[in-house]
Amino acid sequence: MTTTTTTPRPGAPAPTGPAPVLSVRDLRVSFPSEAGPVEAVRGIGFDLLPGRTLGIVGESGSGKSATAMAVMGLLPPSAEVQGRVLLDGRDLIGLDDRELSGIRGDSIGMVFQDPLSALTPIFSVGRLLSDALRVHRDLTKRAAREQAVELLDLVGIPDPRSRAKSFPHEFSGGMRQRVVIALAIANRPSVLVADEPTTALDVTVQAQILDVLRLAQKETGAGLVLITHDLGVVAGHADDVAVMYAGRIVERAGVDELFRRPTMPYTARLLAAVPTVDSGVHRPLVPIGGEPPAPVDLPAGCPFASRCAVARDDCRADEPELREITGHGHVACLRADEIADGTLDPTGDTGPADPPTDSPDGPGERATGDVVLKVEDLVKTFPVTKGAVLKRRVGTLHAVDRVSFELRAGETLGLVGESGSGKTTTLLEVLRLKRPEGGRIEVDGTDVATVGATARARELRRDAQIVMQDPMGALNPRLPVFQLLAEPLRAIGRDRESIRSRVHELLALVGLDASVADRFPAALSGGQRQRIGIARALATEPKLLALDEPLSALDVSVQAGVINLLARLKRELGLAYLVVAHDLAVVRYVSDRIAVMYLGQIVETGETEALFSDPKHPYTRALLSAIPVPDPRRERTRERVVLRGEQPSAARPPAGCVFVDRCPLYRLAAEDVRERCRTERPAPTAVAGRPGHRYACHAV
Repeated sequence: MTTTTTTPRPGAPAPTGPAPVLSVRDLRVSFPSEAGPVEAVRGIGFDLLPGRTLGIVGESGSGKSATAMAVMGLLPPSAEVQGRVLLDGRDLIGLDDRELSGIRGDSIGMVFQDPLSALTPIFSVGRLLSDALRVHRDLTKRAAREQAVELLDLVGIPDPRSRAKSFPHEFSGGMRQRVVIALAIANRPSVLVADEPTTALDVTVQAQILDVLRLAQKETGAGLVLITHDLGVVAGHADDVAVMYAGRIVERAGVDELFRRPTMPYTARLLAAVPTVDSGVHRPLVPIGGEPPAPVDLPAGCPFASRCAVARDDCRADEPELREITGHGHVACLRADEIADGTLDPTGDTGPADPPTDSPDGPGERATGDVVLKVEDLVKTFPVTKGAVLKRRVGTLHAVDRVSFELRAGETLGLVGESGSGKTTTLLEVLRLKRPEGGRIEVDGTDVATVGATARARELRRDAQIVMQDPMGALNPRLPVFQLLAEPLRAIGRDRESIRSRVHELLALVGLDASVADRFPAALSGGQRQRIGIARALATEPKLLALDEPLSALDVSVQAGVINLLARLKRELGLAYLVVAHDLAVVRYVSDRIAVMYLGQIVETGETEALFSDPKHPYTRALLSAIPVPDPRRERTRERVVLRGEQPSAARPPAGCVFVDRCPLYRLAAEDVRERCRTERPAPTAVAGRPGHRYACHAV
């Protein structure tokens, strides 16, 4: 059973204005471990007012999700919780599970990170919503079913009456998250808690979900606790921001004040690590050096001191209290006054560990190296089958449909688009190095269809390597780093001495100390594991590096260091990168050219800055308008293109333009243009004055 004690915060100020719907006071959460108690949350406190949004941000392990679980009473029985969590004046700490079950889903609702695991798979979504209503309210089955349909309609589920009969696995990720939001607001709670509600979603779906959250909050008048690692999401949707580090809130301020002048060095470094591009000029990313302290045995003084560029000796003596800074908010830093009045730069004078991503020739220069990869009219389909025992083919899924592009040495091509657009399938078809189902693939001037099992095939395998999305899943957990890096070298016939020399060279190349060679993957941080994955891919000295969502599993601070590393390696080694990613801010930062894919086809391609500054295809415009910008003023005033509906199935693509069902221009076009959109696949059109910029659209 969960151990709880209540400790009121001494000297707490008396509330003014509207009464908070949620008050957290001196909340502490610890978990037992063999090394001692893990202090996940250390004395945090905040007030949430009706209708307002509190954004909680910080690196992995900072205590964000533990705070949310403690508020909801969803921590495991082994957790020890102290402090007070007051919901409409009632303290939730110390209540048993039966009492909390009467509160959860009624007075307080939660939107979880993974919607599929949050929904019971054996019940239809209508049944799930009906049950959530009837548990807390005296409703007949029919009345509950009608309200369930109304909730699905409210959160934007098309044809809600028939879709209420569907099961969670029949919904897309975005639609499942809408169902979770409908469950959270079913009984009009006074508090909503959203824990990373958009992490696994495409940028367009993320924008839709955030709009639904905003609508849900407006309908219920609830206060919202929004936990996220995306500072752009916070800038666009939060009223107040709490920054957590090592289990504590280290800065708390209004969203405008915090983004205009971050006063805690940690917050400033987080913002400096976010990849943003203004007016086509790349600024160097500033990663946060070092690692967060282990929560088992925290050092004396400020936990951030060892990573802080402006720390003094006294910062390592006593941990600073959260104190008010006039005109800003509350900050836990001894040098907050100097930072607030502008006499001290909280990021320090140190630059990034790696040089900026721009080449000496400046951004926008086309790579002039040899063509490393050439893809012409690539086609890949998969059979659609039915039957559990005797399977029969009932259709064809068109995953990649006549895709063409080329990639030169020293160049990065980014493949972007929503899930199901064919990005990863295209990448994997290239790396198979076998005759494609349709079209032609050339790697380093060689048609892969002609190599078979020859020695040239082994050379091409060395020339094309991949960096996977999940570094932990890509590395054998039973091998130390040295063996992981030595394995591909043995495969190409290197002797023992050259392997030892090359392993140390690879570690130095990716910015890791030689001592890492004896450690296992589980003992490394996420950023270190990704660097090992990159080093392993570089072991055979490839010419083409395919990167499948290489940064999606990393914190923004670690992400910055890996971005700088990839840029440096490209310059020094002349590598060609084929990058698949859903984070368009990252893609803009690392790519020379971008190809936008939708339902297996490239709908627009061009130089990165030309495409971002003047996108032609309506799908590209929608993607770019959905990118969160870490600037509250710009994020809340810029124009958005919101797509309606869901991406159609690749097993039944439209006969003409694949984007016709969701295209905002189609609805405004003349009838003759609409007829072409429905029946004729648009040919790529060149943009005058912009070599290489092409789009496929009848209506532009």
